[in-house]
Amino acid sequence: MTSENFATAGRSIGKFLSASSVVSSWTWASTLLTSSALTYQNGIGSAYAYAAGAALQLVCFAALAVAVKIRAPNLHTYLELVRVRYGKITHIVFIIYALMTNILVTVMLVTGVIDSINVISGANIIGVAFLLPLGILCYTFYGGLKSTFLGDMSHTIIVVIVILMFLFKAYCMGSKDSDTGLGTPTLVYEALKKASSINPVAGNKNGEMLTFHSKPSFIFFVINIAGNFGTVFLDQGYWNKAISTSSENGQVFYGYYLGFISWMVIPLAMGTGAGLICKALELSPKFPTYPNPMSSDQISAGFVVPFMAQTLLGKNGAYAVMIMLISCFSSALSGELVAVSSVCAYDIYKVYINPKATGKQLINVTHLACIVFCFLLICFGIGLHYGDVGMGWIYEFMGVIISSCVLPAVLVLFWKDMNIYAATISPIISTLLAIIGWMCSAKGLYKTVNVNTLFYDNPMLIGNVICLLGPLVFIPIFQIAFGKQNFNFKLFETDIKRDDDDEEILKAELDIVKSTIDENANEESNSDQDLEKKNLQAITSVTSYAKDIPKEALEQKKQENLAMLKRLSKIANWASLFFCLALCIVWPMPMYGIKGYIWSKQFFTGWVIVIIIWMFISSFIVVFGPLYEGRKSIWFVLKGLYWDITGQSARLSQYQMDHPEELLAVQSQVDKRMYEVKDPVDENIDTIME
Repeated sequence: MTSENFATAGRSIGKFLSASSVVSSWTWASTLLTSSALTYQNGIGSAYAYAAGAALQLVCFAALAVAVKIRAPNLHTYLELVRVRYGKITHIVFIIYALMTNILVTVMLVTGVIDSINVISGANIIGVAFLLPLGILCYTFYGGLKSTFLGDMSHTIIVVIVILMFLFKAYCMGSKDSDTGLGTPTLVYEALKKASSINPVAGNKNGEMLTFHSKPSFIFFVINIAGNFGTVFLDQGYWNKAISTSSENGQVFYGYYLGFISWMVIPLAMGTGAGLICKALELSPKFPTYPNPMSSDQISAGFVVPFMAQTLLGKNGAYAVMIMLISCFSSALSGELVAVSSVCAYDIYKVYINPKATGKQLINVTHLACIVFCFLLICFGIGLHYGDVGMGWIYEFMGVIISSCVLPAVLVLFWKDMNIYAATISPIISTLLAIIGWMCSAKGLYKTVNVNTLFYDNPMLIGNVICLLGPLVFIPIFQIAFGKQNFNFKLFETDIKRDDDDEEILKAELDIVKSTIDENANEESNSDQDLEKKNLQAITSVTSYAKDIPKEALEQKKQENLAMLKRLSKIANWASLFFCLALCIVWPMPMYGIKGYIWSKQFFTGWVIVIIIWMFISSFIVVFGPLYEGRKSIWFVLKGLYWDITGQSARLSQYQMDHPEELLAVQSQVDKRMYEVKDPVDENIDTIME
């Protein structure tokens, strides 16, 4: 495993595996728990508010991902863009925001999963918090970003299966279930009507659950949009997905749009299949809190899904939820570990500690960063748990702190005129003003400032909006005061370079050759001279593969990729605008309306049918798509395992040497040479050697 492969997975991930990883990375425990909790509390409008308010960022980020492939093909972290363009001070400011994002996301993951597992199984909080990440740390430690992608796919399969299980049990039984009273959309609709009449929803049209005319849902919609821009655009984990996805044939573009289509249905399905079902089951004697509704603390802690599953499916349902949450936690934590380790290695260690760091030293730093970050954040999460700060609180709070850096981070890549003062100072001022507005509104509206009042809708709304939109005010001011920068985007391609992993690759190949010769010790070519000769031949045959490809062929391929990416970039930019209008206005506003539309039985039935069909489409994309796309690699791995198990390792080694193009390290080298920018002196030397 080289440092490049650890951090970027060889930049060779296909569109379906990329889509699966995007879905898994964005399916946090809070995606399942918060969307369900808010739907239970505020009605179906909150399910849409969560889904649309978080899917919007994926569409917008697709445009950013394509731009990265065009302007910075050698990128490891988005912070490298900041360093090349603005230097040390701005770079450090963005590092702080990036690490704050990773810290808040990871803490939210920890608090959400330990609370839910505790309520389901009664397991000790501290024990769960320390034991659960160990396996995740191990496979991330050894497999890097590639293992994260493969883990993402398997975790997504589990999530899809469990959600479909809830939907089928509640809506597709065909008759009334004797235990729950549910089984068809009509029965669920009638149960929701009854629940709304007994406990009407404050702020909703006529107190109904099945309406988009919901003030709390609308407020959360705005909070969600503001906060999630920060957690996507400032989280190195999402940039890793863009960096690691192949640029060939527009894979990065299609990966994010397939991910958007596949992910948006998950919170909608959880709201429909868990939040609404929990409300419908609340009147059942088997419900854990019967005859009382759930308390606000239980809702905030994410207990809606466990309580619903326990009532709907008994202990098996509770266990299914636990497995699903562990899967979400595993996938998201693995991505955060790789993200933080990349920042520590490429933006802290290599820049400020050891500028001449080798690939081996960088991978050692990434390993150390994974371990330290994991255990520090576990301790932090446990502390917040005992301080009564829940997952929902952290989820909405993130935008108050980090969203101010979103616009500057995007403009670093898209606008050549933004000067250093606008990039450096505007996010800091906006964050400070957001915190002031957040706390002052809590004090002014509720007469006191504490964890509870700060979590109310209005203070969170004010803080999130100020933080996200503050730079829109301050960047123009700094531009007028200090002028334009007129940056040359070509510097992103020339000043950001990939690691030299030749030493690590040569060592790995030497080990392969030695193991092959050890197995053939009975042959007469076992002298030291023959061994040295075989080593030399093997190393030359693999590491020189990329160098043997004519420069003209690589340049032609590069230009073809760039031409396609530029076409897709225009499409992505317009698509971002289209989906912003569609998700924020065209879809919700007609159902919100002036009078407000309360769903009929027929409309609700149609909604359920669409959600189930959409879930199946999503499952085909994220489950079967990667398997089809990677069928050759899977066959290669299976052959290698068979040869290794049956004592034919020599055949495996020989196959690798005969087919170097199938090796990830070689694919990475080919891509590296394609986008390599050499000094004129080096190019002249290469010409002479040829």
